[in-house]
Amino acid sequence: MISASCHCGAVCLEIEEPPSEVTDCNCSICRRYGVLWAYYSPRQVRLVPSDAPTDVYMWDDRSIRFHRCRACGCVSHWTAVDAGRDRMGINARLMAPEVVARARTRHLDGAVTERYLD
Repeated sequence: MISASCHCGAVCLEIEEPPSEVTDCNCSICRRYGVLWAYYSPRQVRLVPSDAPTDVYMWDDRSIRFHRCRACGCVSHWTAVDAGRDRMGINARLMAPEVVARARTRHLDGAVTERYLD
């Protein structure tokens, strides 16, 4: 079991498998958040507690919700507005460093081309 926990521990996401790759996106919000995204199907992720105290921020086309802990402010994950989208992002920087170190880091040009640079 892999855990991704905010600084104060109020929000924790659990997944069975470590990420094989993480995405470093340079879009305006990801760059400012300083996140590395690990992508999973929502069915693979368990939020602990299920009613974890998060605030939500949406911007631009409002297609995804960025969640952050209400207590410490750490960005924990994003979820899709479209319930049919089988993908969500977990902030891999909330995982143990050794878990992230084993994952391949991909660089996404989210600022301009929306394409991976590697």
